[in-house]
Amino acid sequence: MTQPPALSEFLVISRGQWDADRSPEEIQDAIDRFYEWHDRLVAAGRMKPGQRLARERRMVSRQGVTDGPFAEAREVVGGYWFILAADLDEAAALVAGNPCLACGLSCEVRPVEPARASAWRASCETPGHFA
Repeated sequence: MTQPPALSEFLVISRGQWDADRSPEEIQDAIDRFYEWHDRLVAAGRMKPGQRLARERRMVSRQGVTDGPFAEAREVVGGYWFILAADLDEAAALVAGNPCLACGLSCEVRPVEPARASAWRASCETPGHFA
């Protein structure tokens, strides 16, 4: 017997806003189909539930706590969840089935790094790592 490939965890960040020319009925239909798609993937063990994010926010940095930054509409983060897949390409292919993509939203898919942070190893926080 061969073992199925181990699945890795990928963070999915829902971004953007609904297309302005979509009716509330079209948007609700996409939302309803999203939850059907979501529930199927959770039941199949390919997704872990996440949450929608509320509109309120605070930015915490060495400068203190502020109400911003205020991102452009395409950068707005609306929610998150986790996909379980063999690799990034498979995770992206699963996320491509999200019905909300057709109504203006987009999704960022990122591998979850299981190792602890280190100042001696390149990461997404290392200056110049992401161009």
